[in-house]
Amino acid sequence: MDQPTSRGIMPVVGSVVFLIAAPGLLGVFIPWYTTGWHMDEPLLGFEPVRWLGAALILFGAAVLLDSFARFALQGRGTPAPIYPTATLVVSGAYRYVRNPMYLAVTALIAGQGLLIGCLPLLIYALAFVVVTHLFVLVYEEPTLRSTYGAQYEVYAVHVRRWLPRLTPWRSGAPSRPAPPA
Repeated sequence: MDQPTSRGIMPVVGSVVFLIAAPGLLGVFIPWYTTGWHMDEPLLGFEPVRWLGAALILFGAAVLLDSFARFALQGRGTPAPIYPTATLVVSGAYRYVRNPMYLAVTALIAGQGLLIGCLPLLIYALAFVVVTHLFVLVYEEPTLRSTYGAQYEVYAVHVRRWLPRLTPWRSGAPSRPAPPA
């Protein structure tokens, strides 16, 4: 990844602060605060559900940290609306799906629910998905369209909002007809 040169160290600092303030609060603190991470019986009485939960947590954390780093180092900004990126980030997980951070936070929440056997956390994950989808439709996508124009439009045509592609999208490369959003 490129080093943060043109905008200094602020994208890194801002991204770390926002990582703690938003995904840290919604995906870690609230689940911990509401459950104490108390282990209950495995959901459906099936122990391998816990392993699925652990895998979701690891996957979600890896995607989230990588995405935040890309915003700071490549995009030279943060995911926070008050300090957006200078360039559109379309690398890493963004080559597969337009909203990997939201999917990662969902994976963190659902993973904790599965790991500790807590159905209310799975319901919280579902509520997070609904609220996030509405936020993306009403605020985020219109903002990205007005900020990045045709560059975002091309990206949005080729990379779906929530369902990841099977192959990575390469900007500027010829591709098959766009899948539905």
